[in-house]
Amino acid sequence: MVPLGSTEQHGPHLPLDTDTRVATAVARGVAARLEHDWLVAPAIAYGASGEHQSFPGTISIGTAALTAVLVEYGRSASDWAGRLVFVNGHGGNAAALNVAVATLRSEGRDAGWCPCVVAGADAHAGHTETSLLLHISPTDVLTDRWLVGNRVPVAELLPSMRRGGVAAVSPVGVLGDPTTATAAEGRRILGEMVDGCVRRVARWMPGADGMLT
Repeated sequence: MVPLGSTEQHGPHLPLDTDTRVATAVARGVAARLEHDWLVAPAIAYGASGEHQSFPGTISIGTAALTAVLVEYGRSASDWAGRLVFVNGHGGNAAALNVAVATLRSEGRDAGWCPCVVAGADAHAGHTETSLLLHISPTDVLTDRWLVGNRVPVAELLPSMRRGGVAAVSPVGVLGDPTTATAAEGRRILGEMVDGCVRRVARWMPGADGMLT
C-alpha cells in the first residue's frame, strides 16, 4: 500500500506535505483494518501540482514524470508484492495514476488505486484538510495564520483555475474556510476516508483506469 501525496502550498497555515500526511494516515488505517497482511510503504511525496506553482513552497514534477515514476515503482514492487494499491491524497495526481495503473494492469500486474475522498469536502486547505491536520498533526497547524479563502464551488472556479491556477481565484491559496475546522471533525473525516478505501480494496474491482470502485 503506497501513500501518494504532493509538496505544495496549503495556505499560510498548513504544512507543504499535507496531502502526503493524509494519504499516509489513510493507508495505515486501511492496512490495520484489512484481513491480509498489507505493508505500508514510505510515501511518494511529490506529485503533479502545477495549479499551485504560483505559490512558494510548491514542487511539482508534472503528470508525465509522475506517470513514469509510478509505472517503474509498480514494476519493481510487483516483483515481490502480490498486489499493489496506491492511496492518493492529491487530486492533481489522478491523470498520472489512471495511465500508470492501467499500464501496470495491462502488463499483468495486480495494481489499483484508491482516492482519499469524503462527501461534502471543500477543495484545498479549507475546512476539510485543516480538520484532518488538526487531528493528525495538531502542532503543525498554524491557527493564528489561517485565512478564509474562496468558498465558491470548485466547478464554478475551474475555468479561471485552468487559465491561472489556484492563484487566479484565491490570493492566499485557500479554497474553503479553515476557520471552522476542528480535530473532532478531522477524526470523523479520516474515519470516512478509511472506511471508503477499505471497501474499495476489499471489493477489489479496478476500473479501466485502475481506480478501485
